[in-house]
Amino acid sequence: MAVVSVTIPGELLRKFDEFMKTRGYYSRSEAFRDAIRSLMAETELAKLETGNVAATIMIICDYARKDVDLRMTEVRHEFDDVVIENVHRHIGEKYCLEIFIAEGNNERILDLVGRVRGMRGIQQVRAMFMPL
Repeated sequence: MAVVSVTIPGELLRKFDEFMKTRGYYSRSEAFRDAIRSLMAETELAKLETGNVAATIMIICDYARKDVDLRMTEVRHEFDDVVIENVHRHIGEKYCLEIFIAEGNNERILDLVGRVRGMRGIQQVRAMFMPL
C-alpha cells in the first residue's frame, strides 16, 4: 500500500479523530480510505444522471479567507452557462455559506463541483442532483 502525506488543519483533525472513535475505525488510515471511497461513490452516482439536471451546491468556507470570495466570483463567471442563482450568507462570525443553483448538462455541473472542491480554503461541499 502507498503511504501519502496530507496536511490537515488542527481543528479538522481533532473533529476527524472524534468522528473516527465514535464510528469505531481502528485507524486514521482506514477512516480516510472510507471517506475517499464515499466521496468517489457520490461522484459516480452523480455521473449516472445523463442529460440535463437541476442541482444545488452548498459550500462552506472560512470567512477570514477573502481570497476564496474572489475565486468563487471567477468560478461563477466561468460557469455562468449553468449557474442560474447564487446566494452568499455569513454564518456566525467564522463561516460563509455559498449556495449555487445550477441547471444544465450534468457533466458541466460536475465540472463546477469539481472546481469548487479543488479550491483552497473550502471547508465543505455538498451537491444534490435531480434529473430534468
